[in-house]
Amino acid sequence: MQEIKLTQYSHGSGCGCKISPDDLSKVLASDIKVAEDKRLIVGNSSRDDATAYDLGDGTAVISTTDFFMPIVDDPFTFGKVAAANAISDIYAMGGTPLVAIAILGWPMDKLSPDIAAVVMDGGREACKEAGISIAGGHSIDSPEPIFGLAVTGRVDIKHLKRNDTATEGCHLYLSKPLGVGVLTTAQKRGILKEEHALIAPEIMARLNSVGRELSCIEGVKAMTDVTGFGLLGHLAEMCEGSGLSASVEYEKIPKIDCIQEYIDQGSMPGATTTNWNSVKEKVSLDNHDWRSVLCDPQTSGGLLVAVEESAVEEVKRIFEARGIAGISIGELSSMSDKVIRVR
Repeated sequence: MQEIKLTQYSHGSGCGCKISPDDLSKVLASDIKVAEDKRLIVGNSSRDDATAYDLGDGTAVISTTDFFMPIVDDPFTFGKVAAANAISDIYAMGGTPLVAIAILGWPMDKLSPDIAAVVMDGGREACKEAGISIAGGHSIDSPEPIFGLAVTGRVDIKHLKRNDTATEGCHLYLSKPLGVGVLTTAQKRGILKEEHALIAPEIMARLNSVGRELSCIEGVKAMTDVTGFGLLGHLAEMCEGSGLSASVEYEKIPKIDCIQEYIDQGSMPGATTTNWNSVKEKVSLDNHDWRSVLCDPQTSGGLLVAVEESAVEEVKRIFEARGIAGISIGELSSMSDKVIRVR
C-alpha cells in the first residue's frame, strides 16, 4: 500500500470541521412544529451530546452520530480517533455503548479502497476497546475522505447525565488536556517535531469510558465532552443551559506541555477564531492570548464535569485511578453579567 498523508485530501480536520455555533443555530431554526414526544428525555433543545429516549423500564436508549475529515495522516489512527470521538457522546451522558454503524465517505478517484479498509480497521479497534461491534453502515463516493460512527447506547435513567443540569457551587473538572487542535495543525503545516508526533493521537484515541463511573455518582450534576467548539464553547452551553456563570483559573486547566511553541508560530486552526467570535460577548479573559488554548477545537476531547462539593473527593479518586489529574479548574455560581470569567 502506498504511503499516504490523509490530511492533504481534506480542507478541514477532525472536529474543527464543525459548523460554528452561530451558524448551527440558523441551520436548526424551523417553523415546522412537531408533536411533543414525552418519552424523549433529551432532544435537540439543549444541544446535548446525544439524544435519550425513555424505554419505559427505567432505562433510556442513547443515540448519537459523529463523523469528520482526517485529523491525522495515518489511516488506522484516523479511524480509531473518529470512532473514539463518536463513542464519547455515549460516555458523556453516562451510558454504556451497545452497537455502532459506520459512516464512510471516500474519494474513490484519489484514494485506494484498501486505505479505506485500514480506516475501518482503526474504527473497529476503538469499538473493540469499548466492547462493541461495527454492525453495519453506509458509504458514499465523496470529494474528501470522511469517517465516523452512529452509536447506540443505554443508560439507567437515574444515572443519565446532561449538559444543562449543573448547580450553583459545582466544581469543574476536565479529563483531557487542551491543545490537540494546535498540534494537529502543526502536523498539517509540516512543523510538528518528531518527539511531539504521537502526543495528540494518543490523547484523541483514548476512550472517555470514565464517564460511566462518574454517572453513578449523584453529586456529578452535569457532564459533556469538549470537542469542536473548544472549552469556552462547551462550557458556555453548560452554563447557559443551567442558568449559571463560571469562574475558571487558566493555570489549573490541563494543557499539552509543548503547545505554546506552536502557538508562537501561528499554528492555530481556523476554527479557533470562529469559536472565539461565537462566545466573545459572553466571556471575560484576564489575558486575551489565552484564546488560542481556550477556543482550540478539540477532537475526541475530554469530559467537562460539574461536581458538587459532597462528591469532589470521590470524583478525584476515580480520576486519579485512571491517571487523570483530579484538579478543579473552576466553579459555577449564580448568573452574572458574563457567562464565563477566566482569570
